[in-house]
Parts: sequence; structure tokens; C-alpha cells
Amino acid sequence: MLFNSTEFLVFFPVVVGLFFALPYKWRWLLLLVASCVFYMAFVPVYILILGFTIGVDYFAGILIERSLGADRKRWLVLSIFANVGVLAIFKYYAFLTGNLEVFLASVGMARHFPDLGILLPIGLSFHTFQSLSYTVEVYRGHVPAERRFGIFALYVMFFPQLVAGPIERPQSLLPQFHARRPFNMDDLTWGLVKMAYGFFKKVVVADRLALFVDPVYADLGSRNSFTILVATVFFAIQIYCDFSGYSDIAIGAARIMGFRLMENFRRPYLSGSVSEFWGRWHISLSSWFRDYLYIPLGGNRVLKWRWYYNLMITFLISGLWHGANWTYVIWGALQGGYLVASIMLGRSSSRMVQAIGLHRVPRVRRAINVSFTFVLVTLAWVFFRATTAKQAFTGLGKLLHFHGPIAFDGVFDNVDNYHFAACMGAIALLVLSYRLPIDLRLKRPRTFIVLTTLIIIVLGRNGGDFIYFQF
Repeated sequence: MLFNSTEFLVFFPVVVGLFFALPYKWRWLLLLVASCVFYMAFVPVYILILGFTIGVDYFAGILIERSLGADRKRWLVLSIFANVGVLAIFKYYAFLTGNLEVFLASVGMARHFPDLGILLPIGLSFHTFQSLSYTVEVYRGHVPAERRFGIFALYVMFFPQLVAGPIERPQSLLPQFHARRPFNMDDLTWGLVKMAYGFFKKVVVADRLALFVDPVYADLGSRNSFTILVATVFFAIQIYCDFSGYSDIAIGAARIMGFRLMENFRRPYLSGSVSEFWGRWHISLSSWFRDYLYIPLGGNRVLKWRWYYNLMITFLISGLWHGANWTYVIWGALQGGYLVASIMLGRSSSRMVQAIGLHRVPRVRRAINVSFTFVLVTLAWVFFRATTAKQAFTGLGKLLHFHGPIAFDGVFDNVDNYHFAACMGAIALLVLSYRLPIDLRLKRPRTFIVLTTLIIIVLGRNGGDFIYFQF
């Protein structure tokens, strides 16, 4: 079920009303049933996959807690194997077998692997990582094993953040399902405004920009450099508004019922470095890879070459997590390469700043750093958005060898002036509110009224799926 659908506009108020009307002891069951309904609105049979990973990790957590020594690690490995195995089959089978077929053909050993004909379940990577984090935290002794199967299932399936995060840790979310949640008017107000801001980002900004971005990236070879540049900048805004919009709706919906979810974005495009960007963008996933992959590999507490290796491996796997396509692997390699280069050039950069006196004007230095970081991140988005690596290199080549007229090459033929004007106005409002502290922004009633009005004006006009649903 999409947040930006008529079904959800009916579903959510009904669930909230029943949640506060029911006795406390039945509320978890209502949320679990509602989460099942929410997920089954996509492809009903795929709830069986969710049930499999939930069952494995539920019993693995209990067995890890009861076991000693090597047995604890065996149960953890079983959980990891089951979760990664599900991802490998449903998300990476076609990618792996396709590339293997190409490799075998190149060495004269042509072979064809069967096509399983399976579709990627919505949000598989998100709820798999959330479930997997539970068994890891039980193994580390940071959280006790959950004995109530229904509560654990709700932890994995909680509908506001089920298909696109934030990826919550068990020590944060599980205790909230055991606590009493009385109705709170402040939570209702805060949650509604947060949701409205999320809908504003998605419906008013992201979906309007898609009308420009999609046709450009469908045929990069025939577009001029200026059109690709504008489309790429627009995509940077689109993906931020699309994904952070989903997170805002999820956080706001949970807050209305009294649950606190972590912030997933903190104004990432104001980052002064790529490292800072990853501390502000998709925070729940960045911290997941940091805690469960980067630090176990040794983090930065190793020899410098190994530090570089740890960064590259982490971002290559992060890229592959986003999708079974070489474009995502290259995107991840770029992010890791940015970080390695920043470490290698750190001292030289500091000496250059001192030499030209830029350290005496910190605001100018910050503005330069933010602008440079935005350029690096936006160039990498070309690989994230392109459908093939060849297409991405074509687009990147045109950007780096900028030429041609400063004009659009017919891309607006199917976009009316109303849509474009509404989108530009929405971006202006977004930029004006971007630097405001989140609580100040959300507590202004005029903001709520403006956002809600804009949503009503454009709601129902070519709305689309959330970008991160495919991951």
C-alpha cells in the first residue's frame, strides 16, 4: 500500500482510531494485522517470505541467548545465512547468473541457468536488515531475546517503516511495543505536520521533477549536455525529496500513535564533505553498515591500506545492497573512492587552505566545501539513476565534456507550464525551509496549511511509487 494513495488515506485514520479505542493488551495485535494488510496490498504471497525470515530470526535469537561458546555463533551464522540467502535468491539470482553466463561464454564454457521468473518483494532489503540486526544485537548481548513471537513479528513488520525504513535497532523499537501509549495531542500535531511535510516533498516536488528527469534518463544519448546537467541536478533534489519524504511520513505516522522512529535525514546537501554527507543521508542504513560491517572489519583502527580496503568494501557492498546492477556497484565504488581520496589528500588540502588564507574566512571555506561536495554527490547520482553502466558513462561523458546550446532539447514537450511552475515554487519553499531547525519548521501552523494546500492541489496528478521501494 502506497503512502500517497487513496487506500492509505482511509487505512491510516481507521488504524489510529482503533489503536486508541482498543484496550492496551490488544493494540499490538491490531498493529500486526494492520501491518500484514499494508504489506499484502502489494503482492500477498510475498508475506510468506517475510514470515520465513521472522520465524528463523525469532528462534535464532532465543537459541543464541540460551547457548554458550561456539553454539552462539552457529545460531548467528544460521540467521545470517537465512537472511542473506533470501536476498541472494530474490534480489541477486538473475544478476549473478547473468554475469556468470557472460563470463563462462567468454572462456568457451557457455551455459544457460534457468530463469526463476520471480519478482523482487517490496522493501526486501529493509526488513531483512532490520530482522538481521536483531540477532546480531542479541549475540552481542545488547538486547534480550524477545519471547513473544507476535511482538517480534511486529518489530520487523511495523507498517510505517516496513518497506523503506528507517531501519530501526531492536533496543530502540522493541521496548516501545511493550510500553503503554496514551493519546497525546502534541504527538498528533507533530505527527500530522511531519507527514504533511513528507507528502509535500514526495507529491509536490519529487513526482513533479520525475516528469522532467525520467524522459531525459530514458535516452541520454540523444540529449545535450545542458539538459543532462539540469536533469541530474533535478534528480538530486528528486531522490532527496522522494526518500526523505517517505521517512517523514513514516516517522510522523508512528509518532501519532506514540512511537519514536529515528531521523533518517539531516539536511545532507549542506554537508561539507562526503564523509559528513554519509552521516546525514539515509542515516539508519549508513549506521547499519558502520556497526555491522565497517567496524567488524577493523574500521580505521588498522594500517592505512587496510583502512582504505575497509571503506571500499563497505561502500561496494552498500552499492550492491541498493540494486542488482553494475550501476549501483560503480556508484558505491565512487563513494568509497571519494572517502579514500579525502583521507589521502587531507594534509595537502589543509596546507593549501592555510597558504591561500582561506582559514581566515570560515564561511567562505564552508560554502566552497558544501558546493564541492554537492557536485561530487550529484555526479555519482548519474550512475544511481541510469539503467545501465553504458548509459551512465554516456551521460557522465557529456557532463564532463560540456558542449552544445544552453537550451532544452524538447524535453518539456509533455510537461505543461502548470506542473513546472508548481514544481519550481515548491523547490523554492523547500530551500527556504531547508535550513530551519526541524522542530521550528514543524511547529509553524502556516507551514502546515501551505503544505496541505499544495498537496490538495496536485494530489492525484500522476503520482508514482517511492524510489526506494525497489530496494
